[in-house]
Amino acid sequence: MPDEPAPTPRGSYAKGVARRQEILDRAIEVFARRGSDRTSLRAIAEEVGVTHAALRHYFGSLEELLVAVYRESETRGGADDHDDPEATPVELMRDWTESNREVQGLVQLYSTLVATALEEGHPAAREFATERFARTRADLAERVRRNQRAGRIRPDVDPLAVAALVIAASDGLQTQWLLDPDAPQDAALALLEVLLSAPGDA
Repeated sequence: MPDEPAPTPRGSYAKGVARRQEILDRAIEVFARRGSDRTSLRAIAEEVGVTHAALRHYFGSLEELLVAVYRESETRGGADDHDDPEATPVELMRDWTESNREVQGLVQLYSTLVATALEEGHPAAREFATERFARTRADLAERVRRNQRAGRIRPDVDPLAVAALVIAASDGLQTQWLLDPDAPQDAALALLEVLLSAPGDA
């Protein structure tokens, strides 16, 4: 009977997971400060304080690192931690907008990932953006249905269409803000809220 391969020591695996998380934590700090402009895996490795080989070992490519950084940053709180289930999608987006102003680099990273997803040959970015848009549309559409039942959003609009519109407005305003901090994000979201409000609730 052939010898079975020796299993990977549990301790080594745990150390590998911890090391990956440590690198990811540091990378989030770097991207929150500087965004993804003029960067490379080698330059990030230098800022994070690891070798280029180590970064490639844990993340494979720059694109995979960018996706991992943004996914991890999303799980760390922000607006979702104090999410009111009865808030409208626009109210929720307003909370996100406030949180994003504190991490401009990660906002720029998100915009870069979405733009990259539209190009050929970037499967990780495309999967990230496609899945995120679909999930966010579905979550916001369910929120719209609750708001419609509560009389907070007009009943004659399609929930999925409202969800797509709110995402488009939020992302578009976010892009304008990156280019011009004086862009009227708050006023535009307030106007959208009025347009979607049920009669008597505006």
